Amino acid sequence: MKISVIGAGHVGATAAQRIAEKKLAQEVVLVDIVEGIPQGKGLDMWESAPIEGFDAKVIGTNDYADTANSDIVVVTAGLARKPGMSRDDLRDKNAEIIKSVTEQIAKYSPQTKIIMVTNPLDVMTYVAYKVSGFEPNRVFGQAGILDTARYRTFLSMELGISVRDIQAMVLGGHGDDMVPLIRYTTVSGIPVTQMISRDRLEEIVQRTRVGGGEIVKYLKTGSAYYAPSAATVEMVEAVVHDAKRLLPCSAWLTGQFGISDTYAGVPVILGKDGVEKIVEIELNDEERAMLHASANHVKENIAALKI
Repeated sequence: MKISVIGAGHVGATAAQRIAEKKLAQEVVLVDIVEGIPQGKGLDMWESAPIEGFDAKVIGTNDYADTANSDIVVVTAGLARKPGMSRDDLRDKNAEIIKSVTEQIAKYSPQTKIIMVTNPLDVMTYVAYKVSGFEPNRVFGQAGILDTARYRTFLSMELGISVRDIQAMVLGGHGDDMVPLIRYTTVSGIPVTQMISRDRLEEIVQRTRVGGGEIVKYLKTGSAYYAPSAATVEMVEAVVHDAKRLLPCSAWLTGQFGISDTYAGVPVILGKDGVEKIVEIELNDEERAMLHASANHVKENIAALKI
């Protein structure tokens, strides 16, 4: 197994490190346009192998030729958000970057699967899908796993209960109109509505929606990377091990949930072929309306692309 990570910033480098330490590949390639950065970070990671006990080669490079025949390519390249900047503000600048990156991926690894991480996530996943010409099951984005992790964390903080016992799912675009499903949220099978008031749940949902912005405000000169990289590697792991995980990911919709011709976060079965199935769960009128509104926002941004 060969896995390449495009972008050696905080998210990309941390994802590469997690992939190596989890022994998900025999070779991990870290790519960046800045000379020396991927080489230095890659060597540093490789030197941790005797301590962490992994045998993967970690290669840092500026040359996409080194990514040839990758089984999976994780894309984190692009500009990060700054305070006051929405994910949509990044659209046009990052679209140009992702177009260029995807052309190189398709050239050197025409059979690979692309996991998109760059924001605005759903729009950038669409760019990679269109530019690569790949089947839609091989191009998907990391969205709902991160949003769900934030939601579960905030519920754990509120309840004083282990995050492992909180089951939840967040759908929709990876943005401020994401759709945390309160009705499907449980604590060891107990509906969360029996444990937290509706008003308080709505406050937690809102904190989830702006969870990335909250971290940006604290950091001032960067954005989140520990949780985003962990969410990304959970997807990598599902593909590598053909785990058939049911996870919320940004996938290409062709009528599911009444939505077509856009990417949005929905429940999918993730395995060796990428998105192997989109699972259409039952939504009430309010949930469906929110999901449609979120998907329409993504469509509007796709329509406004300048590529």
